[in-house]
Amino acid sequence: MTNLIIGTAGHVDHGKTMLVKALTGIDTDRLKVEKERGISIELGFAFCQLPGGRRAGIVDVPGHERFIKNMLAGVGGIDLVLLVIAADEGVMPQTREHMDIIQLLQINKGVVALTKIDLVDKELLELVHEEVDEFLQNTTLKNAPVVEVSAVTGQGLEELLREIDNIPVEGRSISGPVRLPVDRVFSVTGFGTVVTGTLWSGVIRSGDTLEIMPQGLITRVRSLQVHGKKVNEAQAGQRVAVNITGVDIEQAPRGTVLTQPSILKPSYRVDARLLLLKNAPRPLINRARVRFYLSTIEVLGRVILLDREELAPGETTYVQFSLEEPVVALKGDRFVIRSYSPIHTTGGGVVINPAPKKHKRMREEVIQTLVTRERGRPAEQVENYLDNQAALLAAGEITAATGISPKEATEALTELGIKDRVQMVVVDNDKYFVSRQIYQRWVGELKQLLSTYHRQYPLREGFPREELRSRLFSGFASRQLQSLLKVMEENQVLKLNLQTVALPGFQTRFDSGQQELFQQLETIYREQCFQPPGWDSVSRQVGLNEVQSREVLQYCLHRGILVKVADDIYFHAAAIDAAKKLLLDSLEAKGEISVGEARNILQTSRKYALPLLEYFDRVRITRRVGDKRVAVSRS
Repeated sequence: MTNLIIGTAGHVDHGKTMLVKALTGIDTDRLKVEKERGISIELGFAFCQLPGGRRAGIVDVPGHERFIKNMLAGVGGIDLVLLVIAADEGVMPQTREHMDIIQLLQINKGVVALTKIDLVDKELLELVHEEVDEFLQNTTLKNAPVVEVSAVTGQGLEELLREIDNIPVEGRSISGPVRLPVDRVFSVTGFGTVVTGTLWSGVIRSGDTLEIMPQGLITRVRSLQVHGKKVNEAQAGQRVAVNITGVDIEQAPRGTVLTQPSILKPSYRVDARLLLLKNAPRPLINRARVRFYLSTIEVLGRVILLDREELAPGETTYVQFSLEEPVVALKGDRFVIRSYSPIHTTGGGVVINPAPKKHKRMREEVIQTLVTRERGRPAEQVENYLDNQAALLAAGEITAATGISPKEATEALTELGIKDRVQMVVVDNDKYFVSRQIYQRWVGELKQLLSTYHRQYPLREGFPREELRSRLFSGFASRQLQSLLKVMEENQVLKLNLQTVALPGFQTRFDSGQQELFQQLETIYREQCFQPPGWDSVSRQVGLNEVQSREVLQYCLHRGILVKVADDIYFHAAAIDAAKKLLLDSLEAKGEISVGEARNILQTSRKYALPLLEYFDRVRITRRVGDKRVAVSRS
């Protein structure tokens, strides 16, 4: 059964809270000051049973102009609006401002309640009906039923509930990511922090690990309540109270969003299509400071007009908001703006890119990109998004950023794959995607880096993998980079060595002069066998400079031509093999040998015999027992 969230709207003192109490039995004015002043200041919450069996959550919002920001925090997640107009006053200023907000948020389902009908005569009631009909023309509620009610006498309450129940409402997506914009937070003794809100999408279950955004705090769901009853699961479209762990109430204020980890990306910029209301008092100029309302958050920022210097009342254009605090959003989210001072609602629109780069103004390509992002086919939207993201992205991240459905994203990625517009990379059995354009850019940068490196260090096997990550792929997890490199190897872009990366076909090499010097060095180490010279002295002897000396040494060690036995003591590999055979033959005959005996066997000095024995201890050829060495058993 579809969950339903109803939000009230209307002028102050038109009877919204009294009507909700008459419908539900719940007084949503919970603050002492609200009861003293007789007006709603904060959001109130209630629920009722509809005739068809559904339970509807009700968000009661303030009507006073000073508390419009609180009203905005409550209407963002509603499915149906209950517009309250008092019969003894008719349409008033906040009625109009609330209707502007309803229009901007594109809430097109609702019922109008003409309250306080017990205070007016039939003639005045007919005049109010005419005023309301005229007021609703050219609005999203132009076809909304109008019901006469009295919270005092009870007249019309049952009819109002029937009209609400008769309005078809599409259910919210339970398959999407968890998104619960927080509209209230408090602490319960013995339980800790509780946040409440309307669950916009997804499913929350007890024990789930979630993230508080934009702060990026990880928390766990201890317990859940829906309509005051403890549940194990809450679904999209329900009012939910979530008891979370490890978070203070100051860390999850109104305006934060409870979501799945790594789904939403906080941003100080938002691309959008903005409508300036026809009744806005003046044009909106570029870089005007505004109050930006999205879900339950209010943020100050500046609006950057991308294709003009000012926006006239009634006009629409593409903009980029530069905000003073980060927000989290998805494509398709509706927002409202209000003037900085004096404060009144001036416009609103729809989010196109929730985390864009900074744009240059007056650029046709910027506008075309936004048009595609907003109106293009799913494949066009996905390609446009990926072309601007130098990262490997999962299908879920692409869905969240573009606002298309998971099915559409899958079909779009399949289509782009067939057209060779995307590159897929599998990381631990999970599929990630990058645009072919960015993949080719990475390939070009990598080839240039490796080509330069091979010229500079021709004796090195390749570029170190970890250094490659910091140089070109700093935002990648290690597993992501390794998987990407494997794809590049399959595409014959590079070859992977154990710890390095090289161009295909690259082989370490000496030039003709270096080759002759290397052969001299190797001959010296071969001939001096168990009494090898120091590297620095022999490299100077053959004419290597300091840089060449270091490179040739690393080459010899990596290729196993020389073996480092101790600091500045290197043996030729053939000498190591010969020493090993001589010592093991002696151990087989005698069972043990001393350092002196090893020195005599190898006809060398203690300077070389002792380090050599210690080396054989490390590689488990021999084992020290007191002052002797014995062979390590191979059984």
